[in-house]
Amino acid sequence: MSGALPRALITAGVAAATALAVSAPASAHVHVDAADPAPGATSVLTFRVPGESDTGALTTELSVALPDVASARTELMPGWTARLDRDPAAGTVRSVTWTAAPGTGISPEQFALFRVSVALPENTDSVSFPATQTYSDGEVVRWDQAPGPDGTEPERPAPVLALSGSGGSHHGGHAVGAVAQATPDATGDATARWLAGGALLVAAVAVVLGLLGRRRS
Repeated sequence: MSGALPRALITAGVAAATALAVSAPASAHVHVDAADPAPGATSVLTFRVPGESDTGALTTELSVALPDVASARTELMPGWTARLDRDPAAGTVRSVTWTAAPGTGISPEQFALFRVSVALPENTDSVSFPATQTYSDGEVVRWDQAPGPDGTEPERPAPVLALSGSGGSHHGGHAVGAVAQATPDATGDATARWLAGGALLVAAVAVVLGLLGRRRS
């Protein structure tokens, strides 16, 4: 019986650590947040963009499609220029594109926050913002996929924002309650690291207990 408990703890600890390690990269998507995003209201959208190049290339451009909003204004961002694609005939803004200055970009160890103030559409409960991420080596990643018929998240989900007027928003394809800042994702990453560390600690303790039990026997 003394050996069964350490073995069970080892198995549980390793399984938990493995599950956390596998699930962590899945959260590395382009996300959108906004504070109190009500239909028809003007709101500041914050797009959180991680660098994910397997070759170490920098993210040098981000383009986000807007739902033909009535107005849009970008935040000043050092090292980047922003361009709004307007439809003069309709008087709307169709997209916004941020481009990095030469030698500037988001490395695989970094993320950046891109903010734009827009007048949100009316008569809808959510808005999709398909995004295109371009890397310095020419790779282009399109975040434009909708959830599957059963609600499963696709490989490249389009950022979606819920218009509730009560501070609710979507990260990728998952509903959450958040404000326009980086702390929700940062907190989640920190929590995952703490849980993984705890699982490894449980496994280490189990190993020690198992060794002590063998010596006593």
